[in-house]
Amino acid sequence: MTKLQRLSSETFSSLSVRNFRLFFAGQTVSQIGNWLTLVAQALLVLKITDSGFAVGLLTAFQFVPVLLLGAWAGLVADRSDKRKLLAGVQVFAMAQSFVLGALAFMDRPPLWAIYLVAMAGGVATAFDNPARRSFVVEMVDAERVNNAVGLNSALMTGSRVIGPALAGILIATVGYGWAFVVDGLTYIAVIVGYLRMNPAEIHRGPVTPRGKGQVRAGFRYAMGKPELRIPLVMMAIIGTLAFNFTVVMPLLIKETFGGSDSTFTWFFSVISVGSMVGALMSARRSEIVVRDVVVAAAAFGVLMLALAVTPNLPLAFIVGVLFGVASIGFMTASTSIVQVEADPSMRGRVLALQAMVFLGSTPIGGPIIGQVCDWWGPRAGVAIGGVATLAAAGYGFVASQRGVGDYRASGIDTPIPPRVAAP
Repeated sequence: MTKLQRLSSETFSSLSVRNFRLFFAGQTVSQIGNWLTLVAQALLVLKITDSGFAVGLLTAFQFVPVLLLGAWAGLVADRSDKRKLLAGVQVFAMAQSFVLGALAFMDRPPLWAIYLVAMAGGVATAFDNPARRSFVVEMVDAERVNNAVGLNSALMTGSRVIGPALAGILIATVGYGWAFVVDGLTYIAVIVGYLRMNPAEIHRGPVTPRGKGQVRAGFRYAMGKPELRIPLVMMAIIGTLAFNFTVVMPLLIKETFGGSDSTFTWFFSVISVGSMVGALMSARRSEIVVRDVVVAAAAFGVLMLALAVTPNLPLAFIVGVLFGVASIGFMTASTSIVQVEADPSMRGRVLALQAMVFLGSTPIGGPIIGQVCDWWGPRAGVAIGGVATLAAAGYGFVASQRGVGDYRASGIDTPIPPRVAAP
């Protein structure tokens, strides 16, 4: 076997598992549609209102259900057959996309209706996120878990390359309505993928029986394990003030650099190319420790600040590639350590908690960053995200210096000696 063949085998080893191949193929199509809709929605609201705050409010409606329902949705995932649960959620999400398309075909779609449908999509996200991410771990054996997580991240980021570009093409040629209809049709692929899986080959964790206080028990469990608590706290800070791409990036490209809708969608795709590269790099890791999360967060913060001071659009595209690598590096590292270190009986609730502090923080951060952009310009919104990310990295660095949370991400709760980072 040549070095290139060995590298490819290591990077894509989880695709040798049939159930994971079906999942990967279906999600690839569906996630392209998902990003198509996220971008088209933001651009539609910006077109209607010409307001950064209104775009921020859209993200609040999209993700407030994650904040309100996330903990319960995680418990539902722990109690359920995740394959059947996910298939049902996709049917609901498909209907939501078609309704959004019907609104977009109207001459003057009411803003309140777009927000309401966005909230319905948020309900689907609240249940899909913990179930889907914990299901990734159940489709492969223990040796391939980190690889599967990395490939899943590459899938999500790869869809961000095609989805936004496709949104720009469809909006420019056939309009917003058809963009949302195309998204609705993409759900067929993922539903078929779930239905064709072999349930006997799924490594299901223990089903959590019904009982009182189980949501609180999940929270106490996550907060009591440093290797879970530190990434979750970092994610809460970064999710609130930095991961507001659909709010700040359209404003940065259109208002600061004088670009168009198409310019924004291509810029978003360029960021996603970097993200896909970063995700594939992460897929080759055999272990993740808290310090990996800290380093990735620090790099992400530095590149956010670099983007905030970039003087022109061509240079912004170059910085955008590195920005994408760093952002997905943090996301993959923080997600991998949580997915692997969480006990199988608690995994759905822990991943729901992560979704709550990441996606659920958007209803708080989105309108704030949108208003900051309206007051002081989009560069200020990006800069605030960069400073917040560096602050989160600082918190994680202090914790790891104390030897807290440096555990081998191998599914075994065995501490290893703390490795002091170089000053």
